[in-house]
Amino acid sequence: MTFNQNRLQHLASGDLPFDQALFTRIERTVAQLKDAAATRDTRHGHALAVLEALEAAAPARDMRQSADLLAHEFAALLAISQGAKLHQNLQTGRMSVVTASGARVAHPLYQRLEDARLVTRDASHPLHAGQPISLTDTGRATLTGTTRRPAATATPASRAGAWPATTARSR
Repeated sequence: MTFNQNRLQHLASGDLPFDQALFTRIERTVAQLKDAAATRDTRHGHALAVLEALEAAAPARDMRQSADLLAHEFAALLAISQGAKLHQNLQTGRMSVVTASGARVAHPLYQRLEDARLVTRDASHPLHAGQPISLTDTGRATLTGTTRRPAATATPASRAGAWPATTARSR
């Protein structure tokens, strides 16, 4: 496409003498450009179909488990659980989250928590006055640890030549 566009621009620039051969070359270049655009559109459609199939086959990841949270993200979530507001400075336009305890949470960190659907804000209040932030059900479950169900742990197979495992009574 780019090659044909550049060639058409060169032909139409006026550097070449105007004769029947020039018009033939321009018509041929326009036809090649149309073919290239049709090929591009066809390939674009195929690529979209493949991507849609891949997205449909991918497992949905709506909730983040508490194991996915880093220590500072978990601390921020805990601080927000006690009450927080999102403010926007009128002069600088910077956004900040202030918790009830007076701690500040960095805005990018808050955005990660919001993208993970762990917190939500009440957008009915203006930003300059402060929008209250609360935990979602997922956020509360992450804090309390109810999303993690301890699985029954199977005893690992003993290695050859290892001492037998002691029972709970003999410990």
